[in-house]
Amino acid sequence: MRFAVLGSGSQGNGTLIASDDTYVLVDCGFSLRETERRLLRLGVAPAQLSAILVTHEHADHVHGVGLLSRRYNLPVYLSRGTLRGMRKPVDAAGFLAGGETLQVGALSIDVTRVAHDALEPVQYVFSDGRRRFGLLTDLGSYCDTVIDRYRGVDALMIEANHCRDMLARGYYPYFLKQRVGGEMGHLNNHQAASLVAELGWQDLQHLVLAHLSSKNNLPQLARQCFVDTLGCDPDWLQLADQDSGLDWRHIA
Repeated sequence: MRFAVLGSGSQGNGTLIASDDTYVLVDCGFSLRETERRLLRLGVAPAQLSAILVTHEHADHVHGVGLLSRRYNLPVYLSRGTLRGMRKPVDAAGFLAGGETLQVGALSIDVTRVAHDALEPVQYVFSDGRRRFGLLTDLGSYCDTVIDRYRGVDALMIEANHCRDMLARGYYPYFLKQRVGGEMGHLNNHQAASLVAELGWQDLQHLVLAHLSSKNNLPQLARQCFVDTLGCDPDWLQLADQDSGLDWRHIA
């Protein structure tokens, strides 16, 4: 199994997971042309995709879903709440809910409900029968269910959205600071690092920090927070950014 990131941040998100000839794209927050360009950069033609999974209805995650799915006749899976919240609805191949498992080709996908300011947001853990990859972004807090579902993954991509101090000192209006930093918003660096510590990170092959805010975080701050919390090698940590995403990472 392997994974790559088309881009991660408030301007657009997309994560690609592959096993054998199965390719699943999670979210598509880019225009059709930009999505095609970023897929080709990773050596994948859009027609090779097996399915599109959606986490929630915010524009940076769904902007290109409809156009991409219609252009290449790709099945889309999402929660019923997410479909209700989308400004431009799509034809769903199936609906997902927390606690369910979806099989797409060689990949088994566990669905987990998360705390975020959307109608029915979910996140995913992928398995090829040997290894597990956890994708966990866009949540403001976590519970025992999240810990149980993500414990023991072999690779993890987790959001480190903001630095608490930068958010507090920044120019966002008060209501937006409350939204971003609240229990239904986004994980800050310390929350994300603490969650990884609770999950246990020593057996992870890859730990990728994602969805960093361009206004309320800095890569060096996120990295240092994880190093301080986990005691890991800073060179081992990986970051997925907005422009270049992250090239393929293999899970052996």
